[in-house]
Amino acid sequence: MHPNAIHPNTQRVIAAGQGLGLAVSVRTFPEGTKTAADAAAAIGVEVGQIVKSLVFTIDDSPVIALVSGANQLDERRLAAEAGGAKCRRADADLVRSATGYPIGGVPPFGHAQPLRVYVDRDLLDYEEVWAAAGTWNDVFPIDPDALVRATEATVADLRRG
Repeated sequence: MHPNAIHPNTQRVIAAGQGLGLAVSVRTFPEGTKTAADAAAAIGVEVGQIVKSLVFTIDDSPVIALVSGANQLDERRLAAEAGGAKCRRADADLVRSATGYPIGGVPPFGHAQPLRVYVDRDLLDYEEVWAAAGTWNDVFPIDPDALVRATEATVADLRRG
């Protein structure tokens, strides 16, 4: 792939954003943004401004939790919000089949199948948050309220502790 070419996954995220009325402005970090700490350091923001897109199954149905990079997800809270009993982290194969993206690059929207989305209330404390744009190297900024609207998410207290 040409060094300035946009990765096909990232092109899909941009197109999905456009379909939702969002202008997705992608920034690429060759050193990688796979972890929240890596992303925050590369972008130059607080780790809490990083959106971790985590796929879980609630009673065997995949859902996505958009969690502040500063927080650990409370699986019991997510299960309760989703109206289920059992919450399990999805494996890499399920993440890819449900979202169409690899772990570390899962965007908040534009998934392979419709997924219920839950947003960590702590993300709303920021004017701008940063989410993955389909790869480990590509991210984009978004207003957290716009993120909630675009994903038709349920806002919830998902932080452990």
